[in-house]
Formats: sequence, C-alpha cells, structure tokens
Amino acid sequence: MWKEDRMKDIKKYLQIPSRMESRLYRAGKKRRLRNRTPSILSHNCNGGIILHDLGLVFNTPMINTGATPQNFIKFLSDISKYVEAEDSAFMDTGRIYDGCFVASLLDIEIILAHSDSFEEGYINWNRRKNRINFNNLFIFMTDQTHDAHACTYEDLLAFDRLPHKNKVIFTYKEYPEIQSAYYIRGFEEKGEVGILSDYKRGYFKRRFLDDFDYVSFFNGVPLEEIKKKRR
Repeated sequence: MWKEDRMKDIKKYLQIPSRMESRLYRAGKKRRLRNRTPSILSHNCNGGIILHDLGLVFNTPMINTGATPQNFIKFLSDISKYVEAEDSAFMDTGRIYDGCFVASLLDIEIILAHSDSFEEGYINWNRRKNRINFNNLFIFMTDQTHDAHACTYEDLLAFDRLPHKNKVIFTYKEYPEIQSAYYIRGFEEKGEVGILSDYKRGYFKRRFLDDFDYVSFFNGVPLEEIKKKRR
C-alpha cells in the first residue's frame, strides 16, 4: 500500500512540468490571437472547446449543441433563415439522442448536448443566435458518423461548395480534391476522425484539435497556407 501511494505521488510530481507547459502553451495561443471576436459555427463541441481555450465570448448559438452532417450543411446553406426564425420555432421534439434532448428548428434538428433540459437549450440558443457576426464567421465540421447519419463523400463535397470563405472540415485522411478538408493524423484505421478535444498520448498535453492552427485561421491566414505550413 505504501509503495502504491508513493508511486502515485511520484506520478503527480512528474506531471507538474507537463501541466505548467500546457498552461504556457494555451497562454501563447491567446497572445498570438489578434481576432478576438470570431463567430464559430460547429456541428459538435469543437467550437466551444476552441472558444473556451482562448477565453473568448460565445458569439454563436452553436455552443453545447450538435447536428448531423446533413442538418448542419442545410443550416449553413441559409444561416439567416434559421437564426432569424421566431424564438418559438425552436421546438422540443420529445426525443432523446445519445442522452441529449433534440430540438427542431424549421426543417432541421439540433442536438442539445450538455443541456440539462430542453428549456435550458431553448434559452441558450435564442439568446446567442443574434450574436453571430457574418463578417467574422468561421465554420468547423468533421467527417464523424452520427449513428445512421454518416458523413458521406457527397456531404464533404456539399460542405466544400458552401459559399463561406472561412470553413474547414477535419477528416481522417487526405482529400486533395476538397479544398476545405484538413487531415487530422491518428484516425486512419477508424474511417473517421475521433473526438478531437481528447488529448493525444504523450508527455505534453495536446489535443488532436491542436494539430490545426486555428489561431492563424482566425487571424486571417488562408487554410491552404496553414496546410502547407503543417506539411
């Protein structure tokens, strides 16, 4: 028992430099960031993780929410229609998806991840929807599958055709023909990216999401330049 406790103490001490380096790493990102007011639209928690790590205001309703690839692409095809809809258009479907409440908004569905009730999700969506700055908009998506709602190759192409300048879709492999695709290493055998907010194995704490230089992206560096720099 004494040896086990001792080993736990040693592991804690060994982790101190890693935790300190991680804080410095995050602080460095904040210092590099010039664009302090981006509006992020993301079909999963990646947008919220980025905003939290950078200490930014949630200028988006897509926080603690999710959507299938198809619903997200439909939303992105006419954002104004959905965010300008009456508050009452955001309705409870009465269904639960993966432990989360599901709302309907006109002809799409929004998954209320991390909301303790539909009412909480309703309030958060409607109070944040008017914060979107269409002149400072950044869009994130992944090729993850949502049960039967797989992100197909056609969905990748549809996302790539959307008329939004600052968009990126994280994929498990290279797609040279898709300009907005960004390959995240480590998921080649899964056939889709995993949870990008998870930390990778290694002494230094890095999320899979950190493989993408989103600070430069927010600062106006074109996606193609970020890809070249990573290579």
